[in-house]
Amino acid sequence: MDKSKLLAIVGVLLASGCAAGHAGNAASSAPPEPAVASLNAPAPAFSEPTLTGTTLSMASLHGRPVYLNFFASWCPPCNEEAADVNALQEEHGKQGLQVVGVDVLENQAKAQSFVSKHHLVYPAVVDGGTLRDAYNINGLPVHVFIDRTGVVREIVVGEMSRAEMEAGVKKIL
Repeated sequence: MDKSKLLAIVGVLLASGCAAGHAGNAASSAPPEPAVASLNAPAPAFSEPTLTGTTLSMASLHGRPVYLNFFASWCPPCNEEAADVNALQEEHGKQGLQVVGVDVLENQAKAQSFVSKHHLVYPAVVDGGTLRDAYNINGLPVHVFIDRTGVVREIVVGEMSRAEMEAGVKKIL
């Protein structure tokens, strides 16, 4: 084997060894991937500011059935469903149900306008993308039903009828 081929082989081996070393270091120092929601698995942890200035976390809701309602002010089905979602909180709140409105990628003023327009009685958070990513949201509305133990029991993408929402709530009560 001539000297130039030997140098080429050594160069390739050194380069691949360096690349593997850097990849290993990068992987070990990178933050862990956030949890993604899946059925019959624990709901991803979150901590988000509410419109009233408090902080709401999944941990603070443990022991309560939770209905996450992902919405945006510009979403026609979200506006159409708002009264029904609100009624479910009013009807089942005494049984422990906690509806949480999750305004996806809007600002606080738009979220507050939606809450005021529909006279929502449950807390709402403005999500900067954390919850959107955790629940793999790529359309609205989205309904997530989480039982008292913090396990996701149902995820529905798209508009739901009042009867369908009620059935989802009854699964987690």
